[in-house]
Amino acid sequence: MGLFGRNKDKMQNGLKKTRTGFWGNIFNTLTGAEITDDLYDDLEEQLILADVGADMALRLVERLRREVANQHLKTGPQAMDALREILREEMEPFGDMELDGHPAVILVIGVNGVGKTTSIAKLANYYRSQGRKVMLAAGDTFRAAASEQLDIWAGRAGVPIVKAGEGADPAAVIFDTVKSAQARGYDMVIADTAGRLHNKANLMAELAKISRSVHKAAPEASLETLLVLDAITGQNAISQAREFCKAANASGVILTKLDGTAKGGCVVAVKQRLGLPVRFIGVGEGIDDLIPFDPASFAEELLPRQ
Repeated sequence: MGLFGRNKDKMQNGLKKTRTGFWGNIFNTLTGAEITDDLYDDLEEQLILADVGADMALRLVERLRREVANQHLKTGPQAMDALREILREEMEPFGDMELDGHPAVILVIGVNGVGKTTSIAKLANYYRSQGRKVMLAAGDTFRAAASEQLDIWAGRAGVPIVKAGEGADPAAVIFDTVKSAQARGYDMVIADTAGRLHNKANLMAELAKISRSVHKAAPEASLETLLVLDAITGQNAISQAREFCKAANASGVILTKLDGTAKGGCVVAVKQRLGLPVRFIGVGEGIDDLIPFDPASFAEELLPRQ
């Protein structure tokens, strides 16, 4: 089985709770129903319960109304096919990640408890499986034991790590890592940082300093900043992340713990509410259970074809 097939299986297994939970109710609402105003009202309510958010639920239903009228759709299953395509379009990323630098650097940010450390190790494992030579930087120097935890996960992922003592300057740690990666022929650095919710000014200053240190160490480096969010807390996580996200100049989202929620609709709202694409989703606790986000496959899992 190829990588795509394995990822599809992982997504299918990881989204079982979501597919049979609130999205199962949406599926049942549309199956065999006629398209009426009551159906739209029920659908909007079900989408809100599935953690899509009120604004996005209204947006999806209004788009569906227009599609039904334009295509002269008559039945619930036809509306479900249309809704599936609308979901895909709403979640579609704009462009690919910039990973062609020398080295490619990914900063990973997020408040404590969202699965940031494990996501970094899973990212490292994923890119190593793609043939990249990956080195980790333990740049979350504010939290006790953060470096030790990342060191353990680096061992599981089979990649080296550069770390310093608690309270060290994160920009200096990441500078040293980029320099080490260059010297040892590694083409990717994944850096842990910003493990607590700073105020906006401090966060902007710290990440700007880190960005400067990356390009000082390697002028040809590319830089992506991925924000880790917890799918179980869903819309609350998105709301809390908005200012954090703007301050950090994030370029994408890693959404963790999707296997642990019966809702899952927050995935649909991330791009609209944060202006960021979802790049990876966590569908399990294993080292290989972080997979690239594919909107079409995700929409198919939410609303399986009959």
